[in-house]
Amino acid sequence: MLSRVAAVKAPRTHNRRRVTGSSGRRREGRESEPQRPHIFRHLFYSAVLLLVVMMCCGAGGGAAQAAGQSSQKKFEWKEIKDEGEGVTVKSLGAPGLLKVGNDVFAVAEAQCKKNSDSITFTGIASQIITIDNADKPMEVLNGAEDKTQVLEEKGSEDSKKKVDVSRPTTVVEGKDIYMIAGTYSSNPTDDCQDGADVANLKLLLVKGQVSDEENKKIHWKDAHTLPCTFLNQEHKSWTRLTGGGGSGVTMEDGTLLFPVEGTRKVETAGDTETDEKTVSLIIHFLEDTNNWKLSKGIPDGGCSDPSVVEWKDEKLMMMTACDDGRRRVYESGDKGESWTEALGTLSRVWGNKQDEGVKAVRSGFITATIDGDEDNRNVMLVTLPVYSEEDSKKETGNGKGKLHLWLTDNTHIVDIGPVSDDDVAASSLLYKSAGSGDNEQKEELIALYEKKKKGDEKPSPGMVSVPLTAQLQRVKDVLATWKKADDLVSKLCPSESAVESDSTGNACRDFKITDGLVGFLSGNFSENTWRDEYLGVNATVKGNDEVGETGVIRQQRLPMV
Repeated sequence: MLSRVAAVKAPRTHNRRRVTGSSGRRREGRESEPQRPHIFRHLFYSAVLLLVVMMCCGAGGGAAQAAGQSSQKKFEWKEIKDEGEGVTVKSLGAPGLLKVGNDVFAVAEAQCKKNSDSITFTGIASQIITIDNADKPMEVLNGAEDKTQVLEEKGSEDSKKKVDVSRPTTVVEGKDIYMIAGTYSSNPTDDCQDGADVANLKLLLVKGQVSDEENKKIHWKDAHTLPCTFLNQEHKSWTRLTGGGGSGVTMEDGTLLFPVEGTRKVETAGDTETDEKTVSLIIHFLEDTNNWKLSKGIPDGGCSDPSVVEWKDEKLMMMTACDDGRRRVYESGDKGESWTEALGTLSRVWGNKQDEGVKAVRSGFITATIDGDEDNRNVMLVTLPVYSEEDSKKETGNGKGKLHLWLTDNTHIVDIGPVSDDDVAASSLLYKSAGSGDNEQKEELIALYEKKKKGDEKPSPGMVSVPLTAQLQRVKDVLATWKKADDLVSKLCPSESAVESDSTGNACRDFKITDGLVGFLSGNFSENTWRDEYLGVNATVKGNDEVGETGVIRQQRLPMV
């Protein structure tokens, strides 16, 4: 007779689970806290200060002039509707959600065209989505021509030269919004090669704020090129750097952090450069040194579309879409100086569609502490498209990816369910706590996603915002179930007095029994399925096994997943 109880611990060295398919850290009260100094001012004014120092120290006139010309480049934001007739928004991408005060905004890259595709450029579209009737899915950023701003370089030969602001990636600090946008691309004539202060092909740092008028909107203001002192850290190997899109992270220690996608040269035997690999990494601002830093890339090449969150104890978690068809997740406890693949927990659990020519998409990926959870458990929420087995077959053509929401505490993983029936590409998530006292607001979980075009259709100019009210309730139900399972498992340990009287000792004194516990099989059994108390992977009883009232009669080994 085998006792009808089984616990499953997570193996830490190999992939233990597989499914097909695919920081919202809770920070209440930030608006009322004393604001940190505007650390970005060090970057905004560094070019001017450098020029002054060089002039005062008698630096060579040619060098000073070159640095001055680069440093003095000015940018100006303009409404796209001011461009006159013939300017339209062709498509939207890189969706992101951000919260300023109690308001939530959608932000996206806008692909613009003028005069029937003869001129194309990028802009930033944004819209407030916290409106009274936002209780069902709705398209946002419709009529994007009224919601898009473009950046122009002042003083250029072309007085209306547009500046690339692709892949916007945002972080909120108090009432200020910080965004990196555009692309750094190295080439033999790049200014950085000659020691200039800024690069010609720009990765930009932008600052924005929300207007005070009744119809609130984001106004982008300052725009500055990240300095070559930052780019030169690994300048010889990087051929391209661009934002990951969506949202970055404001860490507990005040560090502002942005996910970045890069391309670097790959050398083979004989130091011959023959290939380039896409690598995911981060850019962060070190408050104690007033300097931007580019992290090390994750160890595996071919991984793109990064999204990053801050987990416990200042640990970073980065999710990427890799060429091998898996979603790989990496951990770092030193802000990207080293990365370790999260094998045995989250890495390679989710997958990408692998049809030839299919582009990987960025996941929605946030952390949250859900209101009402008795354990105050910090969790991660993920949105990714899921493809059925039939849709994943190449012969079926362009299979439909339905967006699903997933819940994990870095040990257990539960598919909360579908978010939309649309064919979905990239997505973004935001959790908004209800708060308390005078700051009490409606608790919300919101998804924003871009729809894929169908067949020969043109890309949709709009995006869809979905309030995940039912899914949020399901998340709370799952958290309550996890607590019950934890309580049940904890009772398997003897009481403290019993342990003290046990001369041989007991392992329960040395660790928390629920730590690393992936699944627990107890009394939840029906037909041939033994259900996991944590709502994870079930076990199946096969062969001649019989189930009795008090347990499972074993006649052959029970397969454990």
